[in-house]
Amino acid sequence: MTTEFIYDAVVVGGGPAGATAAQTLAQKGKHVLLLDKRGRIKPCGGAIPPRLIKDFQIPDELLVAKAKSARMVSPLGKTVDIPIENGFVGMVDRAQFDEWLRKRAVAAGAVREDGLFETLKREGANVRIYYRTRGALESGQDALKSVLAKSVVGADGAKSQVGRSAGVKGCAEANYVFAYHEIIKTPKDSPSSFDASRCDVLYQQPVSPDFYGWVFPHGDTISIGTGSADKGFSLRNAVGQLRKDIGLEHAELVRHEGAPLPMKPLKKWDDGKQVVLAGDAAGVVAPASGEGIYYAMLGGQLAGEAIAEFVETQDPAKLQLARKRFMKEHRMTFLVLGIMQYFWYSTDKRRESFVKMCEDKDVQRLTFESYMNKKLVRKKPMAHLKIFIKDMGHLLGLAKV
Repeated sequence: MTTEFIYDAVVVGGGPAGATAAQTLAQKGKHVLLLDKRGRIKPCGGAIPPRLIKDFQIPDELLVAKAKSARMVSPLGKTVDIPIENGFVGMVDRAQFDEWLRKRAVAAGAVREDGLFETLKREGANVRIYYRTRGALESGQDALKSVLAKSVVGADGAKSQVGRSAGVKGCAEANYVFAYHEIIKTPKDSPSSFDASRCDVLYQQPVSPDFYGWVFPHGDTISIGTGSADKGFSLRNAVGQLRKDIGLEHAELVRHEGAPLPMKPLKKWDDGKQVVLAGDAAGVVAPASGEGIYYAMLGGQLAGEAIAEFVETQDPAKLQLARKRFMKEHRMTFLVLGIMQYFWYSTDKRRESFVKMCEDKDVQRLTFESYMNKKLVRKKPMAHLKIFIKDMGHLLGLAKV
């Protein structure tokens, strides 16, 4: 009679959060299974800051482009070009980037299997994870496979099925922006409206009534997308119109994706027993900017570390460490960005003022310093005072648009 193998952890989802969690656990000597449904790619502009490249040792060959500036477009069509001083923002193609991260996790010692998570059930101190394999999915078979583990990392995206199966409170109640993008081939003769070294962000009603649209260079391809919390707004039509407006309607379509993006970290990331959430499942997409890759990878790393401590101690309180450590460093960033999105994105008049305010060099400098280094800049008090005064002028309608 053979005894069933028990993994230290099963990581469900192979995006940046899940792959990083699996790598972290494997590097700590844990037996980890990375369960991922092959072929699922999240809609994403693909921008990664220098902090991510440094902290997670991303090789230069994964960068399909390097953005040296950003252009903001107001509801009335006014543009503000912001140079990225002393650096660049790396651009990645998520299809290539995510797969590289999964392979790195395997190289560290993780076991990888293609499969779609179905549910989980408690078995004493362990948890059984049920999933459908790729073959079963393609053939329409109903048979499930299962594995036994001491713990689970749910990195399976917004409205996490793992979180709901485990009973994590609030995992299906978060606020979401729905995003959609199209990856198109970069034409040999690009229109003058497109710059292969610039990220364009559009705050315009036809593109998005309450968020923004984007045109991001990816080297041989371009990511064109938008997001909105308005369920009646057609994201696909908006992207099609945007492509037409910038002269790229006839460019070859490579692929397209859509998905909900949570805009606020969940209040609970664990079930108090065996499960921790990470990435979109934990709600760590930054409000206002929609940025998620860095926060997903950091959340995955912290989830892996918390799970490792839990496995070693069997103390469920260790599961809380992922959220505690994340929020200790980034709570204020998410608070500020949440307030900014709530106020500045609420009307076209306010979005016009927001873009106007971004003409200010102090705003540009402090914004990019915070973005590039993933820390709110607390230095330069006079610059902050100037920004506060100008911000209040726009809020009170005293500044000219």
